[in-house]
Amino acid sequence: MSTVPLGFNIDAPRWDQSTFVGRLKHFLNITDPRTVLVPEEELDRAKALVEGCRAGLVPPGSSQEQLLYAKKLYDSAFHPDSGEKMNLIGRMSFQVPGGMAITGFMLQFYRTVPAVVFWQWVNQSFNAFVNYTNRNAASPISLRQIGVAYVTATGAALATAVGLNLYTKRAPPLLARWVPFAAVAAANCINIPMMRQQEIINGITVTDGDNNELGRSRRAAVKGIAQVVVSRITMAAPGMIILPIIMERLEKFTFMQRIRVLHGPLQVLLCGGFLLFMVPAACALFPQRCSLALADLELELRDSIVAKHGDKVPYVYFNKGL
Repeated sequence: MSTVPLGFNIDAPRWDQSTFVGRLKHFLNITDPRTVLVPEEELDRAKALVEGCRAGLVPPGSSQEQLLYAKKLYDSAFHPDSGEKMNLIGRMSFQVPGGMAITGFMLQFYRTVPAVVFWQWVNQSFNAFVNYTNRNAASPISLRQIGVAYVTATGAALATAVGLNLYTKRAPPLLARWVPFAAVAAANCINIPMMRQQEIINGITVTDGDNNELGRSRRAAVKGIAQVVVSRITMAAPGMIILPIIMERLEKFTFMQRIRVLHGPLQVLLCGGFLLFMVPAACALFPQRCSLALADLELELRDSIVAKHGDKVPYVYFNKGL
């Protein structure tokens, strides 16, 4: 084994995470959908290389480019808290291929109640995988709580979609096309907090600037989860709002009326185009390592930190999840 290049820190962000552009570059890197095709064995080798680099040792001949690529694979497939390999469906790098298919068909099959029910159910099942996979892993959740969260969010999505679907029967056609987005937004407001309810109940671990644990905060959990909800809705919004307008106009052309069977695949491809940019952009809206002012913490935790550290800890930090 050889030593790590002098001054190289594999965990140091390649781009400034205090700016949106820096975070966008970071998430463009780790949400790259091509990484879902990487074999499991290569992912395991990447993890071993990253852990070896953290210990100060890497295989002889390893270049800095190889180390950075290993870190890209590691960040795309392993949870930042636990280091465990995430299920393929729940990874952010799977959001483009998985999300484009589901979103495209939700937008295509919006006219009948059975179709609305089926595709909203598929979407909420997919979201449940994603939300569970990207939770703050320091807060375990039981199977019962997962089930309640899943049923509640799915019920909210179905109620919103079916209700609006019936309500918009006499409305302009474009309004009916926007029903899937309304259902997705409503479900995200329920699904994510429910799936991560343990964080709200028991709090999440907060640290100082040097990653020293200071305690657990419920207010930090609420802030992190609220930001994730905003990010997820933002991720879906452009495709689910703009694409219906595009399709509404395209379908008036004669050539589009001749190829109705291709409308679904076309919407899937267009959704992929939106998500290719919106997945990293939405993830980059807020810093992954979220901060909260000491004054905004619960009184008991704030007093505990002040008693131990005085005024040396003006902010606490935590992983908000994705």
